[in-house]
Amino acid sequence: MDAVGAGRRTGSRVSRAEFGLRLGGFIYGTIVALSVIVAGGRGYPHSPVRIAVLVAVTCTVFWIAHVYAHALGHTVAHGERISLGELKTIARREASIIEAAVPPMVALLLGAVGLVRESVAIWAAFVLGLAVLGTEGLIVARVERLGWFATTLVVAANLALGLFLVALKIFVGH
Repeated sequence: MDAVGAGRRTGSRVSRAEFGLRLGGFIYGTIVALSVIVAGGRGYPHSPVRIAVLVAVTCTVFWIAHVYAHALGHTVAHGERISLGELKTIARREASIIEAAVPPMVALLLGAVGLVRESVAIWAAFVLGLAVLGTEGLIVARVERLGWFATTLVVAANLALGLFLVALKIFVGH
């Protein structure tokens, strides 16, 4: 891919640069969602709907913060006010933070409507979040065309970092 096409969509394809930025948001959003699920599960073990709301609100707040921070950074970097189009581009790119919370929230909502037990819904949301982190590691390895050993290391590192940050949140928060 040339430098000119690095930031554009071509048809239905997304550039590697744009894909990488969105993937970063997915990883970040997944870790945020996991930490809220763990803390919410401890605080509200019988209320998966409350945990789902906490995940949605937290990820939305972080999305707004990221859009705001990137917009200000863009303004300073380019020495001009940001256009509405550029702001929309940043907002769409950073929406991956919110999108990452959807799979675990679906599991939580299954418990909220009674399709699965509340405790099962919370554990399923956590395991689903870990599966998403693992999948994100696989995507990175595939894009980078890594061998099986390096792929295993990338997936393990992604999972370990996610688990470490969640554990840190538990340790500091309780």
